[in-house]
Amino acid sequence: MNGDARPAAPGGDSASEALGKGLLPIREVARLTGVNAVTLRAWERRYGLIVPHRTAKGHRLYSEAHIARVQAILTWLERGVSVSQVKGLLQAERSAPEENLSQWGQKRDQLLAAIGDLAERRLDDCFNGEMALYPPQTLCQQLLLPLLQALELRWRGQFGAELERVFFLSWLRSKLGARLYHNNRLHGGAPVLLINLCEPPMEPGLWLSAWLASSAGHAVEVFDWPVPTAELGLALERIRPCALLLYASQALDGQQLPRLLGAGRCPTVLAGPAVRIHRQALAELTASRADLRLAEDPLAALRALDQLNLQAPSQVTPCGK
Repeated sequence: MNGDARPAAPGGDSASEALGKGLLPIREVARLTGVNAVTLRAWERRYGLIVPHRTAKGHRLYSEAHIARVQAILTWLERGVSVSQVKGLLQAERSAPEENLSQWGQKRDQLLAAIGDLAERRLDDCFNGEMALYPPQTLCQQLLLPLLQALELRWRGQFGAELERVFFLSWLRSKLGARLYHNNRLHGGAPVLLINLCEPPMEPGLWLSAWLASSAGHAVEVFDWPVPTAELGLALERIRPCALLLYASQALDGQQLPRLLGAGRCPTVLAGPAVRIHRQALAELTASRADLRLAEDPLAALRALDQLNLQAPSQVTPCGK
């Protein structure tokens, strides 16, 4: 169910029959999602974002898939995207294949349960077991990115969501930070400097990008908080990285993009959902800069670093030299 067609209520025209099959009226959807009925109708009529089932009398009924779509819309809106842009972003998304009861689905459920119980030792044991068996790229693609997607939906409007969020993101930063520290002792040469462009700390995409780059043989330096654009040059002068990776999960000031990306004087990767939000403006910038790459997620960020020929960091001349 993609929300782009208007199906009739399954099981007949009776509203009571449809409700018996798990469909919800608009007032209940509004209560569950925090989006009022007027807004839900506007999303349907003006933008085609949510197209519910209808009874014979025209009453709207919503499925679990519709509710998940509302949550996805809210996620993009919170990132600074206008409602008129959201449909295109949703259509461009490629959902992971349905896993049913696959091993990865079971592993993800174990992690979700540990996070829900705030059980740090159990969470640690589960993840350590997988790290011993699978390479980082596989874990990121098959386990961690789907896990983050599931958590993002679960945390919306749920009592205790912030507690879970702080618990899990603190654990993730600590876990991956320890791996970076160990790997940095082994890697020589100039580091890749990673900077979070958005104010909320503990951005998971930033830390996953750093972990993947570190596991691929790069020394890394992570700034978990944004650096003022005017001081970015100072950071590059002192750290002398071989490349700069800027991660943004929310909309940026479009007028500042050329200055932000042009201030690098260094091979640069812009990564995160902001790449999709600012796709048109960024296309013009990448056309004029051979050393600028775009990446929508941590896996793509690693590929972008590879395209910049940074596989052998010790052979790359640091920025500023």
